[in-house]
Amino acid sequence: MKYLKKSILITIVFMAICGLAYPALITGIGQLFFHKQANGSMLTLNGKEVGSALLGQNFQSDKYFHGRVSAYNYNTYIEADIKPDKDGKVAYSGVGSGSQNLAPSNKALQDRVQKDIDDFLKSHPGVKKEDIPADLLTSSGSGLDPDISPEAAKIQIPAVSKASGISEVDLQKIVDKYTEGKSLGVFGETRVNVLKVNLEIASILKVK
Repeated sequence: MKYLKKSILITIVFMAICGLAYPALITGIGQLFFHKQANGSMLTLNGKEVGSALLGQNFQSDKYFHGRVSAYNYNTYIEADIKPDKDGKVAYSGVGSGSQNLAPSNKALQDRVQKDIDDFLKSHPGVKKEDIPADLLTSSGSGLDPDISPEAAKIQIPAVSKASGISEVDLQKIVDKYTEGKSLGVFGETRVNVLKVNLEIASILKVK
């Protein structure tokens, strides 16, 4: 009984430390010193949260820059997705993100890339196929990358300028404003956050 009591006491103490005190401390530090990051790095437009700076989104309008191939709707489904079929099976397997990891020889990937190339060339007259930056035709490992390369942003400027009425010079300034260098000067690549750029455009266009 002596050892049992000691074991129970140690368990209670460590539950209090590791299960309550430590999480409360880390949560408090996060909320106090890294409030924005701890709450998802949310971005707002006219006081309304419209997305996270860490997650890509799908932009349909020609007035905005487009991001990478994205699994932006990875956590979106409708009620019909979870209804069982006639055999009682449910095809929907739960939310999840990530790229499809298809090989270059995969026809589905080839067809998707070719369609994206055709669509891009159609909406960006004057651009040659070989000039399209690779990141506009590929997804990241997570499928949720919010950034594109400066080259991918620059090549879209003429088309976005024509559709939005914002000058190319001003659009380039917006792109430059939201261009970030390598993390700590070493990790990753120079990148442009598409959502931040598009929110600036929406603000100029006075979108509600």
